[in-house]
Amino acid sequence: MKIIKLHDLYFKPFINKEEISTIVKRLALQVKNDLPKDEIPIFVGILNGCFLFAADFIREFKGNCEVSFVKLASYEGTSTTEEVKHLVGINEDLTGRTVIILEDIIDTGATLQEIYNIFRDKNVKTLKVASLFFKPDVFKKELPINYIGKSIEDKFIVGYGLDYNKLGRNYPAIYQLTTQPKMKNIVLFGPPGAGKGTQATLLKEKYNLLHISTGDVFRFNIKNETALGKLAKSFMDKGDLVPDEVTINMLKAEVEKNADANGFIFDGFPRTESQAIALDEFLAEKGEQINGMVALEVPEDLLVGRLLERGKTSGRTDDTDEGKIRNRFNEYNTKTAILKDFYQAQGNYYGINGVGNINEITTRLSEVFDTL
Repeated sequence: MKIIKLHDLYFKPFINKEEISTIVKRLALQVKNDLPKDEIPIFVGILNGCFLFAADFIREFKGNCEVSFVKLASYEGTSTTEEVKHLVGINEDLTGRTVIILEDIIDTGATLQEIYNIFRDKNVKTLKVASLFFKPDVFKKELPINYIGKSIEDKFIVGYGLDYNKLGRNYPAIYQLTTQPKMKNIVLFGPPGAGKGTQATLLKEKYNLLHISTGDVFRFNIKNETALGKLAKSFMDKGDLVPDEVTINMLKAEVEKNADANGFIFDGFPRTESQAIALDEFLAEKGEQINGMVALEVPEDLLVGRLLERGKTSGRTDDTDEGKIRNRFNEYNTKTAILKDFYQAQGNYYGINGVGNINEITTRLSEVFDTL
């Protein structure tokens, strides 16, 4: 999940689709358990916002039921008005029936009060309300809310049926109003020998960004025997891979230390999809996001020759064995392919021709950086 823009406003991830699914299942089970045996309720969804919630709720309801919808608009922009428009919907005879109103969200309760009064006058046997979300801080009515999925603070949300000026209903998760991101955050990728380190140094100066190298962060934490460094070393000493959680926590600590930065160039991180997801979630909590993954693309054979040449003077034994170099490329290509798909799905992948002199490549990278 990442920050989304709808019209002129930005929204950050708030409740993911897995949590929504858990809430809906719990509500459906609670309603079912409270009904008398063989009772056939009629669920009434309040359009437009509840259409996704109602559909998922009814699928989770394990029993016979009837379904209907009413439409009662009372929202404009990000504020709720007290005006309630004409009710369109119920034509059924509800005498002696159990009616359960399904709401996506209850804030002031103005709309719900009107609907509740209409149904109460229809001689129903039982009238209850089930709401996915509830804003207790602004609720102004004395209405019984029988089932509440999740109580939330009074901040505007979109997604899962909820909209901002007609946009946002189709998102499967819930997003909360936030400020426009202020940072430029770039994931810089490139195969071994592509000159990624050189370019990161030049670009961080040009754009006043902080360069966070996973290797440097690891070395710093291990050398200074931080808690995370000791933990990472305990895995490395046993020949085990350092768990993603440890790596992510190191990167988080580095970002937290530089909260006033204009942005970051992430070098060597993320390396896996789970790390990319964790980075997105961490930045989104701060109202920030990854603006793009920029990858230097260079033919492998050219880089192998470059690394073998470098190995003659670098003192790095892994640069003198072509077999080991090829293995490093295989590892890079496998991991990059996964991350390329991840960022392409977000529309955030930028492949850059990494062949040429340093200034030429910097110019190509800059053309992309300027657009992010």
